[in-house]
Amino acid sequence: MPAFVFPGQGSQRPGMGRPWTDHPSWELVGDVSERTGRDVTYLLLDAGLDELTETRNAQLATFTHSLIVLDAVERLGIEPTACAGHSLGEYTALVAAGVLSLDDGVAVVAERGEAMQAAADHQPGTMRVVLGLDDEAVDVACRRADGDVWVANHNAPENVVIAGDLESIERAAAIAKQLGARKVLPVAVGGAFHTPFMAPARPRLRKALREATLHQPEVPVVANVDALAHTHQEDWPGLLSAQLCSPVRWRQSIEELANNHRLFVELGAGGVLAGLVRRTIPAANAIAIASPEDLDDLVRAIADHTALQAFAVGHQGEHLFVSERVVISPCAGLFEPPMINETTPTPDGQPIEVGTLLGRVAGQEVRSPFHGLLMGMLAVPGERVQAGQPVAWLRAS
Repeated sequence: MPAFVFPGQGSQRPGMGRPWTDHPSWELVGDVSERTGRDVTYLLLDAGLDELTETRNAQLATFTHSLIVLDAVERLGIEPTACAGHSLGEYTALVAAGVLSLDDGVAVVAERGEAMQAAADHQPGTMRVVLGLDDEAVDVACRRADGDVWVANHNAPENVVIAGDLESIERAAAIAKQLGARKVLPVAVGGAFHTPFMAPARPRLRKALREATLHQPEVPVVANVDALAHTHQEDWPGLLSAQLCSPVRWRQSIEELANNHRLFVELGAGGVLAGLVRRTIPAANAIAIASPEDLDDLVRAIADHTALQAFAVGHQGEHLFVSERVVISPCAGLFEPPMINETTPTPDGQPIEVGTLLGRVAGQEVRSPFHGLLMGMLAVPGERVQAGQPVAWLRAS
């Protein structure tokens, strides 16, 4: 099963919510607006780039957009086996893993955005991405600049972000180019994040975290600060506080996830993280889900990457083709077929529609999210299946 990764600030785009307005998951926007007292609908549909770049807006909009995508993916019964998020995205990862409830996640992210906005207003700064130079050389460039500039993100091989005040960043950028950097480009953010400039935001964030209830993770979450997988809720207050002023070790986090995963799914705007995964782990399959149209790509990737393996165990010599789909268990438990008095198709090419009941797992209905021809069942009555495990396959029409 996949690792879910979630984008952070800088991935926001004007109108990024528009493809989702007719999807059932759009209802989350109203919940976030009510919880924060902010017009999040406006941020996702009508705010311009400059307004979205403001920290308090960028964080809330990006977080909410990823929540919409996460909810849509969960409605398909697809769940991760590990999560990670880039900077702000770490909070979405914690919601996905069950560490933070939706309400607590929204409250903490809203307060974090306000606190970081205040810190950025107090100590203005910016960020640049340095391409074509390794981590050590970029760090040398920052040190030689002899000012307030630091490495802020280890994004991918030869993709490193620096942050600090504008004058120091320009000196560091010039030195980086002398050392062989191919390009130095601006990042669409409103402050010098993951540097000492964010220290004033810590008290407000710590208070918000104390007021939230943290739960045991349902799946491991790899942290930005140390690039290690964490499975205990008590780790996170300290990690999230430290994250404000510490570099995001994203390349190292992807390498950690790659020990057990080859399928990475980015949930949210931009598609940047999927590209960083491919650059870091060329053998990985990384896809980005930013609109409802992308959901079919996700199902196809699950079929190709995971379901095909499970299918091959009991069906040697057969293959799932691009036009074929799998229906996935929503939870762990015993698979039960529909009851006698319930209408259900039988395999071997019988047509089915979206919503057709195929069985139950631990009492939860398993219904097809697709229409097509039911080709076979991958779970037998009484079999114990895991969340996300394929239970049926069909040929889409």
